[in-house]
Amino acid sequence: MQHVDLPQPDVAARAHSARLVALLRELIAARGPMPFHAFMERCLYAPGLGYYSAGARKFGAAGDFVTGAELGPIFARCVASALAPSLLLLGAQADWLELGGGSGAFAEHLLLALAARDALPTRYLMLEPSAELRARQQSRLRERLPAALFARLQWIERPPEQPWRGVLFANEVLDALPATRFAVRGGEVYEEHVALDGAGGFMRVDRPADALTSAAVRHLERALGQSFADGYRSELLPQMPYWMQAVAGALETGLALFVDYGYPRAEYYLPQRANGTLRAFYRHRMHADVFFHPGLQDLTASVDFSALAEAGRGAGLELAAYVPQGQFLLAAGLEQVHAEAATGLDAAGLYALAQEIKRLMLPEAMGERFHAMLFARGLAAAALPAELLLADRRARL
Repeated sequence: MQHVDLPQPDVAARAHSARLVALLRELIAARGPMPFHAFMERCLYAPGLGYYSAGARKFGAAGDFVTGAELGPIFARCVASALAPSLLLLGAQADWLELGGGSGAFAEHLLLALAARDALPTRYLMLEPSAELRARQQSRLRERLPAALFARLQWIERPPEQPWRGVLFANEVLDALPATRFAVRGGEVYEEHVALDGAGGFMRVDRPADALTSAAVRHLERALGQSFADGYRSELLPQMPYWMQAVAGALETGLALFVDYGYPRAEYYLPQRANGTLRAFYRHRMHADVFFHPGLQDLTASVDFSALAEAGRGAGLELAAYVPQGQFLLAAGLEQVHAEAATGLDAAGLYALAQEIKRLMLPEAMGERFHAMLFARGLAAAALPAELLLADRRARL
């Protein structure tokens, strides 16, 4: 397939992708068609070869996409404004755990903002599975943070297993969890697999779904109050409850904040969205070919926030708020954060700040496409901004 609208990788990048393609072909040739979630997992996380495990730059203007945290300090400062009272209430032993960490920009801006509010966590834990990203984060934060703040950082390889208190934070993490693709035909549930065509290329094939995937699809149909139409295809995360228990199960007291793009279930599985939400990002271009140079592009699917709410409750968390990102930032004190950030800026700086806020707030950008879901455990709602609780849209779930 030709991609005339996509920039072509250089020779080294193509060679890197070829090594991952060879591995995938070998696995499929030896074991038969591979479930799409396994294919996606290897494309993103195969050691040394996957998109998030290798050396190419992912975030920012030089990468493939830009997160809210990468735009500038406003996003992190608003999160700090919203959650600092809860950190203070949690006391001296409170930790902050960030899942993933991107370039380290969020940790940098958040720690500086919390320091200004005298609300620093005892430790800032970063769960980052990619050794390459860990090294970049450490280099950036060592260079940009005062030594006393950098000393609070600690990189971990798995979620805490012992009880802890504090804040769990994940920004654009859920959309990168390997998604199971399903299809419904003749009333039966099928799971999408990746096979090899006659030329050794990748192709999609459907196989009868296993019990876990079938049960997850039937749960969706019951929740929606209707069966999927014949030929309907989409994705889901049957592993979501187990993942949530793994990352949040040991949180004894505190908050868990997830920010991502997605929909409530009734909007996710609309009849007109009959091929799901799976897409690829390469050099700031979104496209549909998930087989384009594996290992060089991001693969992602939108988040079913109803499923996330169910998983949180299943892990013993209480849903505190579900709001669009724009509403979250306003409730978190965006006006005051903007005023503080604008102090002393020249015209160019003010323009850049305005552009950053537009990207975060405009409905067609991140303001309505992204949502924040906040859970609590053993923490009074009074510690949260009243405006945030008033803006809650959980009725849409």
